[in-house]
Amino acid sequence: MQLKKTLQKIQLLLIGSVADFSLEARIYHSICIVAFFAMAYNVPFNYLVGLPMVALISLIALTGFVWLYYLSRFRRQFTVSVIGLGILGNVFFTAVYFLNGGINGPTLILFALFFYLQSCTAPKKQQWVWLLINIVIVGSISVIEFLYPSLVPGIYVTLLSRFTDELSAYIVVIMSMFFSLKYIRKNYDQEKKTAVDRALDIELKNIQLELVNGEKNKLFSIVAHDLRSPLASIQSYLELLTTYPLNEDERKEIELKLLALTKNTSNMMSNLLSWSKSQMEGVQVNIRPLNLFHTVREIFDVEANIANEKGIELSYEIDKGTYVYADQNMLILVMRNLISNGIKFTPRGGYIRITATVDDNCQIVVTDSGIGIAAAAQKEVFSLRAKSTFGTNNEKGVGLGLILCREFIELQHGSISFMSREGEGTSFYVNLPTMKSDTQNSYQQNELSDQLD
Repeated sequence: MQLKKTLQKIQLLLIGSVADFSLEARIYHSICIVAFFAMAYNVPFNYLVGLPMVALISLIALTGFVWLYYLSRFRRQFTVSVIGLGILGNVFFTAVYFLNGGINGPTLILFALFFYLQSCTAPKKQQWVWLLINIVIVGSISVIEFLYPSLVPGIYVTLLSRFTDELSAYIVVIMSMFFSLKYIRKNYDQEKKTAVDRALDIELKNIQLELVNGEKNKLFSIVAHDLRSPLASIQSYLELLTTYPLNEDERKEIELKLLALTKNTSNMMSNLLSWSKSQMEGVQVNIRPLNLFHTVREIFDVEANIANEKGIELSYEIDKGTYVYADQNMLILVMRNLISNGIKFTPRGGYIRITATVDDNCQIVVTDSGIGIAAAAQKEVFSLRAKSTFGTNNEKGVGLGLILCREFIELQHGSISFMSREGEGTSFYVNLPTMKSDTQNSYQQNELSDQLD
């Protein structure tokens, strides 16, 4: 296992990473390495079989190949290196052709191997050029040898030396083709797998986007429908106030209904705008120590009027010294939604109670004696799939309030849950980080000092 990891590191070092080099460049580097071994083998082999000039030219070519590899792998000049390799290789094999038996030697098969390796790595625009150059060079040197056979002296002293040279060339060719094809196939499979993974990822994201867009379209259609109803009612009440003479009690009743409708519609729009902003721009969270008593009292003063009009008892029991770490605007929106929901689904004569207990965290509980949540609907309460329902006085919402509550509470490093029984009421539990007692005392003293200043 350790040996395999070491070899992989060496391969990565020699060939380059996927992030830094294109597939063509990595194949080019691998082929250069294959060529190094082939040339390194040819230098001593040609010397031993009595071809010192071929051995010397092979050594010079090997040095040139090393430099061209360095140019591409470490200097990032891939195109220059490929062109240089094409020129050096054709010059080298032309010289070897005349020094190594010409048409009777193995050079033509080596020419073919060189073009094969070159065409695997050269940019597409260059491939036809190198093909033409290869054909022209091979054709030219063959014609020259045919016209001037004395330029290519016989080099094989014995039949054994010829067979050895030819067989050696064949082994070099077949091994070079094998390892280069093996590497090309490996990279092709990797690229294919990557492409398939990307396609699957894109397809999955498209499905998710379609689902989200479907939910958003459904949401906006519900919003348009649900806003039309209260606005029509507001228009009707205003027409009554302006068209018909009404006594004081009738006028007051209509004004109270207008206030309730306006409040409900305003809450719907506030939730919709908050949710839309969070989806498009992202939410900016400003978490700081907040006095929970003051925050709830601020909301309580507004919601108490709506609760009184409906005949619901609204109360809270929170210690004045309770502090939580929260974003003020987010916490106000969450508490307003939970209280508004309680008012909406609690019949006349019911109650809504807000309490807070402090342990490791601060747990805020909003309990109502309302109609509760049906068991079948409970699992969808915090999602866009939740169906908006009418309250006990036909109040209407778009189902965004609790979605925002969960999203905003989680952004404040808290949690929200609920317990509900149909016909018996609902309790929502909000947990938020709280101050330790010593930190809280220090913060209260600083707050008091700021107020005195």
